[in-house]
Amino acid sequence: MARTTGSIGKETEKRILKEALTLFAHNGYAAVSMRQIATNCKIQAGGLYNYFPTKQAILYGLMKTHMQDLLKALHEESRPDNPAQALEAFTRFHIRYHIDKPEEVFVAYMELRNLEPEPYSEIMKLRQQYERFLRGILRDGLQADAFQLDDVPVTAMAIISMMTGVNTWFRYGGRLGVEDIEKIYVNLVLSVVGLEPAREKPRLEEVV
Repeated sequence: MARTTGSIGKETEKRILKEALTLFAHNGYAAVSMRQIATNCKIQAGGLYNYFPTKQAILYGLMKTHMQDLLKALHEESRPDNPAQALEAFTRFHIRYHIDKPEEVFVAYMELRNLEPEPYSEIMKLRQQYERFLRGILRDGLQADAFQLDDVPVTAMAIISMMTGVNTWFRYGGRLGVEDIEKIYVNLVLSVVGLEPAREKPRLEEVV
């Protein structure tokens, strides 16, 4: 949807997306104007339209970039043949990838409702690719009699929903590190499919 090309244009386009992401995440898509975005980018309001014709185009660009980057990173990960190991690897990947992207994740989920029908459909196709990857792992586990679950699509959505909120509360320097969080979520996800993970003595502290 962006119009301007060339190295300088691409850098400006990235800056627009970055500033819009922060504005959308902190103020909400509906409350942000094109003029605010232009001001934060230190460009003329009219110049913004050389890159994105509408605010909707910016929102679509943010979501598309987020999903494309996520899928690229996912497919660069190795997938073990063993279903339980594959599910653990997916869980660790999801936590590790999302934990440092609170603004991207917030906008991708909370502002999806503000997309118009055509861009909404395109983003949903990308999201379904990610869900299909997890569904494939779950189906493999069922076929191998390694997993116990009632419905593959519902279980996949439940697992993703459970994990995606981690960046809303995790903070570096707290009681638990990223590796600790990954391990806890692995145990939770394995439990969802009927596996009994190895557990250490429960942590009783209330502060994460």
